[in-house]
Amino acid sequence: MKRSASAMWNGDLKSGKGTISTDSGVLTNTQYSFSTRFENDAGTNPEELIAAAHAGCFSMALSAQLGEAGLVAQSIHTTATVTLEKTGGGFSITAVDLQTTARIPGADQQAFEKAAENAKAGCPVSKLLNAKITLDKKLEA
Repeated sequence: MKRSASAMWNGDLKSGKGTISTDSGVLTNTQYSFSTRFENDAGTNPEELIAAAHAGCFSMALSAQLGEAGLVAQSIHTTATVTLEKTGGGFSITAVDLQTTARIPGADQQAFEKAAENAKAGCPVSKLLNAKITLDKKLEA
């Protein structure tokens, strides 16, 4: 399985602008720039897209882990926060903070925590990132 996306950039780093598109069409010429990445202007940026990918990947991985334990989630809500910091060699993604809340009928705290930790370790996006990944997990009644 292969998935593709493309980026186009015009101009210099600070005043230039670019677009990002995905083969699925979910993103089509979506604007990004220095100001959307570093100054919170409207548009997307690579770190936001990585956060979205990680949140989605983790949620699916948690669902799979729960299934292996004979549990089915009514809902899983995950937020991923990516930290981009200036380091010696430029900028690096240094951390991802995952926060997940799940409603799982019949699950106890121990089963939920085990499934969540296994999902964090096994999610393909987690394996891809060379950053500290933390997880705050909450099981709702």
